[in-house]
Amino acid sequence: MDAEAWNERYRGSELVWSLGPNQFVEVELADLPPGRALDLAAGEGRNAIWLADRGWQVTAVDFSQAALDKGRILGEGLAVDWVCADATTWRAETAYDVCLVAYLQLVATERAAAVRNGYDSLCPGGTFLLVAHDSTNLTEGTGGPQDPAVLMTAEDVLADLGGRTFEVQRAERVARMVPDGHREGSSTAAWDCLVRVVRRD
Repeated sequence: MDAEAWNERYRGSELVWSLGPNQFVEVELADLPPGRALDLAAGEGRNAIWLADRGWQVTAVDFSQAALDKGRILGEGLAVDWVCADATTWRAETAYDVCLVAYLQLVATERAAAVRNGYDSLCPGGTFLLVAHDSTNLTEGTGGPQDPAVLMTAEDVLADLGGRTFEVQRAERVARMVPDGHREGSSTAAWDCLVRVVRRD
């Protein structure tokens, strides 16, 4: 989907995503001391707003102006800079302590460009965190995009970072439990990939 298609999707509903942060983002970043954070492909800004509420200075980048407009309203009064730009071509003008990429849906070449842009925005010792729909979710999980071209594995993401020096803290498939609609309280697994690395150069 291009920027205008996402604009239409964001305009067509009150909120496309939840108000709160993604569960893996919350777990992985909760204990880091606040600094400067980049939320690349931020959508409506749920993770950016959560980070800013915890004291981070956040830059939220997305190519959908409609999504950013929602985020700006939801995050009013918080330290978030809302930037309308394409994750594959945008370049950071400052160094960040954290770069987050959550559920970016791009084909492999475009994904690699966005992943490298995000990682390259970090200062030495900075944390890069990516959470996305895993390739295996198509056949083993539930929900998520049905186009295999925009799915990925942790190994794919690490390969996108080829030539860079980093410490891998996590690179794996993780289960995200979602309601299955069969009976109250029942759920089924959606499979995500999670990559967390620290820049070491």
